[in-house]
Order: sequence, then C-alpha cells, then structure tokens
Amino acid sequence: MTDYKKLILGFGVKEGRAYTWDGRTGYSGPLAGLARQGCDNGADQVLIFDCSECDEDHEAVIGIMKETARTIDEPILAGGRVRRLEDVKKYLYAGASAVFLDVSREDNVDMMKEAADRFGREKVYAYLPNVSYIPRMEEYAQLGASVMIVRTSAQVPSLQELGEIGEGGHETLIFCGGQDSIQDMAGELKILFGCPQVQGAVLTLQEEKTGSCMEMKQILKSAGISTDTFESTVSWNDFKRNSDGLVPVIVQDYKSLEVLMLAYMDEEAFQATLSTGKMTYYSRSRRELWLKGKTSGHYQYVKSLKIDCDNDTILATVKQVGAACHTGNRSCFFTALAEKEYKETNPLKVFEEVYHIILDRKEHPKEGSYTNYLFDKGIDKILKKLGEEATEIIIAAKNPDPEEIKYEISDFLYHMMVLMADKGVTWEEITEELANR
Repeated sequence: MTDYKKLILGFGVKEGRAYTWDGRTGYSGPLAGLARQGCDNGADQVLIFDCSECDEDHEAVIGIMKETARTIDEPILAGGRVRRLEDVKKYLYAGASAVFLDVSREDNVDMMKEAADRFGREKVYAYLPNVSYIPRMEEYAQLGASVMIVRTSAQVPSLQELGEIGEGGHETLIFCGGQDSIQDMAGELKILFGCPQVQGAVLTLQEEKTGSCMEMKQILKSAGISTDTFESTVSWNDFKRNSDGLVPVIVQDYKSLEVLMLAYMDEEAFQATLSTGKMTYYSRSRRELWLKGKTSGHYQYVKSLKIDCDNDTILATVKQVGAACHTGNRSCFFTALAEKEYKETNPLKVFEEVYHIILDRKEHPKEGSYTNYLFDKGIDKILKKLGEEATEIIIAAKNPDPEEIKYEISDFLYHMMVLMADKGVTWEEITEELANR
C-alpha cells in the first residue's frame, strides 16, 4: 500500500465522448483535455469506465484511451467492457497501467487468474459494483486481483460498510463524489480515508471543477491526512537569499531538460508554488507575486524542485504550457551569443534526430537514398531487413569482439526506426510505454 491517499478522477466513455463514470451525465470537453486539466492540478490517476454497448463503440473508446494516455503522465485504470482476455490486453496496450474486472460477471471472475498470470497481478484489479461482494474480497485476491475498487450504496459509505472493507485487509479504492462544493467533497474524503485500507477515492467532479484536486489535497493535509503534495526538505530560512531577500530559480522542461527561463522567488512565492503545484514567482519589476500563466494561460506545472550545493539557487523542472518567454518563444534563451559545433551523443536526441531524418525521407524522397529504397519496396522488404539485422546481432553476440555487436545493433536500430516511421510510431510513444513497465 502507498503511504498517501490517492485522488483519482473517474470518467465514463461512450459514443465518442466523456461522461461521469456511470455514463449518465456528459461533459462538453474531450476526455484527454479533462484528464490533462485534472492531472496537472493534482489528480494522481485517471479511471476510465468503458460504457460502450457495441464493438464499434468499444474500439472508439480504445482510441480515446490511447489519446488520453499520450496526453498525461499519470497512471490510467481502465475497465468496463471486458468480455475476453483480449479486451484486457487492448486496455493495457492502449496505455492503461491496470485493468479492473467486474466481479458481477462470472466470466470476469473466471478469467481473473489467467489475466494475473499473463500480465502480472499488479495489472489486475477487481471492481465490486456493490458492497454485497465485499465478503468475497479474499477470493478475488487469491485469484490475482491486487486492488479492490468498490462502489458503495451511497456517496459516503456508512461506518458499517467501511468496517467491512477494513476487515478484508486489501488495498481498496472507493467511488465518491457528486457534491457541488469542494469543501463538502473533502469532508467526504476525510470519512473515507479514516479506513486504513481505503487508499484512494475515485471522484466524480463537475467539469469546471476537474482542476480542483490540489485544493482538496490541501484541505486534507490540514486535517492530517497524507496526500501526494509538494513538501520542501529545506526550510525557507535555510536558503541563502540575495540582498533583496530573493532566490533565483532556473526553470527546465521536465522532458527535454531545455532551460526555459530564470526568475526569482520570495518566501510567499515559494510557499504558493508548493501549495498549488504551479510555479509562482516574485516580479521584481512589478514588486508583487506572479503566478506564471495567470494572464497568458502558459502555466508551469511543477514536476520537481531542487536546491544547489550552496542553498542559494533553485532548479525547477516543469511541464510548460505554451511559451515560457513573453516574446512567444518556447525558451527565453533563444538568442545565440557564441557557438561551437559538436557531435550530439545524448541517446534520445540522437534517436529523435535519426528518426526525423527518416521521416523527412519518407515525406520528401531523395534519389539514391537507401531509406527511400526501403519505403519504395514496402513493408515486406522492411521486415525482411529487420529480421536479417536481428539475426546478425545474434551472430555477433557469439563473437568475442565487442565492436562487431555495436555495429549490428546500430544497423538494427536504424531499420527498426524505418519500420516505426512506416507505421507512424514515435520514440515518445515507445519511451512512454517503457516507462509504464
């Protein structure tokens, strides 16, 4: 079990749009946007309930799930329309970190062990549509379900229901929500999280409140309930501040590590950054607090804050929305002063550069290009070459000279990238999939 309580945004999906998780009330915005808004503002996970009623709609839901997984970094829990083991695989391949099986369907119970054996028990959850299934929690755990997701008889479970959940001793998530007020919702969560086995709540939120999870977390924090919030290991008093009482902050993109900007914080800005998860600075020109993105919409969502060895500079990695610079440039550092050519060896950058060259060859063919020769011959030729290169790696691995395998792996990776370009698969998608494993 985690050492903090999770807030999970729950959505239903059917007919190409997002609904409340029970499929009753529709949202105007797309699921990917709603999920991004929620996760940027404190949601720990997203639950997607597939409410489709036919195979065609089911495939559409899978497509929406893939889009959502590409949009957010947080885990996705998926389920709802599981009829066979293939459906579990589809959800996982679409980006879900775990799949829940509805125990009211005996065929779901029957496939639980097979799913856990094939994909790992951490990938399999049990969905209990009402409290009558709570006595069978141990059975589901024995079959391979690692977490129980329980729908109770009311928005706030009774003490008796919570007691029954606690007796099972299994990590449990509970559906919750429907309240208009964030304070009322937080009050419900305080009751839920009083049960140690309840590790998370699946929330139903109004569309305009999907970005309120961090606010709820701060209310829970004040009540002594541990949630995943930003906590500084260094007191502001331990920072070495400049003559104006400020600390410089270097800001990087959390994925590319591109330096975006330099700004300053005072204590109020620092504390606001920690409590909201949005980068907040002190504007030296306006002499006031400055929430980055408040007027432009170009928010910076905190991923990490680090302090240097002298305690006088903060390094922030952020998810940048839009441009960091007021000029409209992605980074404030866009003017070159002096440069020297060098060979880039950062692995991901090299992969990306080679991949984009291959894409350019596909879109703008060049006479005599071996890459274009492969594209012209088609998928069978590409696969034949990929297979040959894989065989060459195996042969080289038997050779005591390590240099040979280096060249063969390089050849394989090139041909693999040709296949990726042909199928429209990007390195970002590959790395995201690897990160989920």
